[in-house]
Amino acid sequence: MKGTGFRLSNCRRSGIEAVEANTTLVFGRHTHEQFGVGLIERGAQKSASGRGLVEAGAGDVITVNPGEVHDGAPIGDGGRSWRMLYLDPPIVAELAIDITEGRGGMACEFTQPKVSDKRIAGQFDQLFRAMTSSIVDPHGLKADETLLLVLGSLLQPGSPRQRSVPIGIASARALIDDDPLAILTLTALADEAGLSRYQFLRSFARATGLTPHAYILQRRIHRARQLIRCGTRLADAAAQSGFSDQSHMTRLFVRSFGVTPGAYAKVVG
Repeated sequence: MKGTGFRLSNCRRSGIEAVEANTTLVFGRHTHEQFGVGLIERGAQKSASGRGLVEAGAGDVITVNPGEVHDGAPIGDGGRSWRMLYLDPPIVAELAIDITEGRGGMACEFTQPKVSDKRIAGQFDQLFRAMTSSIVDPHGLKADETLLLVLGSLLQPGSPRQRSVPIGIASARALIDDDPLAILTLTALADEAGLSRYQFLRSFARATGLTPHAYILQRRIHRARQLIRCGTRLADAAAQSGFSDQSHMTRLFVRSFGVTPGAYAKVVG
């Protein structure tokens, strides 16, 4: 489904979404709830992430971890194009057991936001084609084997690197996570953290990569995405996610994911 230079495709395995983009769009700071792996095909882009400033060009493999705050902008006037696969965390956790040879207690993450490796780029190309191909493959052998090869090349075992979050900030963040629709003032959040409003604002942004308001909006837009994925009408998804109206949800959805909620609904519905 096309929209603003983006195309979403159904994948032969549930829990995986395929996106093709050819765009000059500048993304604001946002997060994904999924693991993302992709390939820059034309042009170049720069992005800031929890793993530092990244510049990636044609032929580079790019990755993002769930909850990792990042943005994205083209380098030059011609925009850039890429293909991405977004994988729900349970899928990655399941395959990580194989990759770590059964050590299920070991968490895995992408440690390199950009990988310049023709072999891995070729593996991803095969994976994307296998996941989105209309050719009948009843057992999904090609898709499964290439998915394992790509993740095996990119995932690293061990405890994911987490920002050190002070107890007070973690407590205030939990208020948001527990109920993203709640009406929370800066004063209430700062009191929960035991800080002045200014100290809290600076500390929260340093610990999470987002201001409290931006963090709340990200929690709400992910809630909206999940509701749409489950078949909820767009207007209802907006209301149930705490947005003032459907247009407000749509603006943030496009800034975060590149497509409108309507375009997303037509693919995942």
